Amino acid sequence: MRSVLRGVRLLAVSVSIATILPATVAAAAAPGATPGTQPVYDYTQAIREQVWVQVPTDSDNDGQPDRVAVRIIRPRESGPDLKVPVIFQASPYYAGLNDVPNHDDVDRDGSDALRSADPGTDRAESIVFSGYLDNYFVPRGYAVVFADSLGSGGSTGCPTSGGRNETLGMKAVVDWLNGRARGVDATGAAARASWSTGHTGMIGVSYNGTLPNAVAATGVRGLDTIVPIAGISSWYDYYRANGGVVAPGGYQGEDTDVLAKAVLTRENPEVCADVMTRIEQDQDRVTGDYSRFWAERDYVRDAGKVRASVLLVHGLHDDNVRTGQAGQWWDALARNRVPRKIWLHQAGHTDPFNVRRDVWLNTLNRWFDQWLRGVDTGIMNEPIADVEVAPNVWRTSRTWPVPGTKATTFSLTGSGALTRGPARPGARESFVDNPSRTAEDLAADGTVADPNRLAYLSQPLIRETRLSGTPTITLRADLAGKSPYLTALLVDYGTADRYAGLRSLPTQDCVGPGIPGDPGCFAQREYVTTSTPSEIVTRGWLDTRNRRSPSVTTAVQPGKPYTFTWDLQTEDHVFAPGHRIGVIILSTERDHTLRYPAGTQVGVRTGVSSVVLPLVNGGR
Repeated sequence: MRSVLRGVRLLAVSVSIATILPATVAAAAAPGATPGTQPVYDYTQAIREQVWVQVPTDSDNDGQPDRVAVRIIRPRESGPDLKVPVIFQASPYYAGLNDVPNHDDVDRDGSDALRSADPGTDRAESIVFSGYLDNYFVPRGYAVVFADSLGSGGSTGCPTSGGRNETLGMKAVVDWLNGRARGVDATGAAARASWSTGHTGMIGVSYNGTLPNAVAATGVRGLDTIVPIAGISSWYDYYRANGGVVAPGGYQGEDTDVLAKAVLTRENPEVCADVMTRIEQDQDRVTGDYSRFWAERDYVRDAGKVRASVLLVHGLHDDNVRTGQAGQWWDALARNRVPRKIWLHQAGHTDPFNVRRDVWLNTLNRWFDQWLRGVDTGIMNEPIADVEVAPNVWRTSRTWPVPGTKATTFSLTGSGALTRGPARPGARESFVDNPSRTAEDLAADGTVADPNRLAYLSQPLIRETRLSGTPTITLRADLAGKSPYLTALLVDYGTADRYAGLRSLPTQDCVGPGIPGDPGCFAQREYVTTSTPSEIVTRGWLDTRNRRSPSVTTAVQPGKPYTFTWDLQTEDHVFAPGHRIGVIILSTERDHTLRYPAGTQVGVRTGVSSVVLPLVNGGR
């Protein structure tokens, strides 16, 4: 994270649409669609103000309700006679981050002690708005609202890495915008959002994209839409996996307590010392079990309460907030018939503004007009999914996973073959865990034997085969040794130009007017690609002691075979003709799981072990 309405309603707008909807837009809309609003308000004259909203929690136990610091920028003309809708970005990051070390127990030979954090620079008193939302949308007749999550910046309370108090803190802002919560200005006088229509959309990336999921899962009225970008839907699946302690990519040893201390940038942070201690205890880095602590931070459980429409965005190469977060949230929204669209791009943990800028801004403009102004822009009649299947290659589909996707079973058979369909029981094949080696090293060449993993490859594909959805693997296996982990990698073997990052260019786009210090201009970006012989498409982990449930740890008898089943991360990937689909079986994955002493022996029964892939064209 540091790296982290049912049906279309025509909403009442207190200003004539004609005054804010000129006939054309800068970026072309889809044929037959209503164009988005134009910039007709003077950004340089916009009103900037700050209020504090009262929250129905006292998470710092000072006897006073928590308060959220809220910064607002809105058109000068807005007020009781000209109400405007709101684009709301909540964040614990506006005041910077503390320098907090990660846990040093990753190799299980150190202590959990953490040194004290140094406070970050507090920028909460400056009414500033980073990013593009204010420059682009205020001239189009929207208010843009930024709020410090509890325990950060100018807010009181304590951060809890997705806990209930954080959710209620940001929900209180939505309530205030709808006249249901108390707010005060810097003098302590009552502050009311008399300029707000109450129609609010939340948006953000990483933690800022997680808070919209959390607030939407309360069912709060007035939150009409959310745009979660690289957001978490269940914190358990961010720091744990099927009973195992895992880390987001690049942040080995991070956990909820580390993140909470990192964003604890409020005044007098020492008042949250007990809360930090409780988080460290309750997160449980020993068993990794799902518990009440994690259930409080599991928004998927409350997807049935979601009233807001959802434009869900995720990077297919996001190794921080992994794609399974988007997949399980999308599936839960679909089960509850939430109006929704999905964008999946090739980049990692980033905003699509950095990937497909013009199309993204036009899409976002029309999305907010649809859901916050009640203007039928036609966006809900367009394909539900936009997926970038290769750098700068986009495909749309009417559903996601894409039409024609079928669960296709492949058996792990002898001599390293991945065979479509069921197979007869075969021999036991084994390897020895070596936690010093990375997954990329172990998966590099699946055609050669390796003592530290097993590899199973399909025959070369005769046609393009698309993976769309969430793979599942089942292993009949035994373990003997210190490591309780099983790791599965799905690999695309075949040379191709693949995503390798984003880079900034010396040229800029000015997406709207600006002021000194905030010019509204942003560096253009482009993909970096490289030709590689293979790519890890997705991965998944299991603590074998949690084979019955993520909530229950049960000992594994050394050498005894068990049947283990677990999911890999959700993915959308195209295997080119001539490429081979590979499944790699490891124990420890160095960059994600805990690292136990080397030497665990793993035996896999071939034939009765298999992987189920959601494929179009069936992997032939």
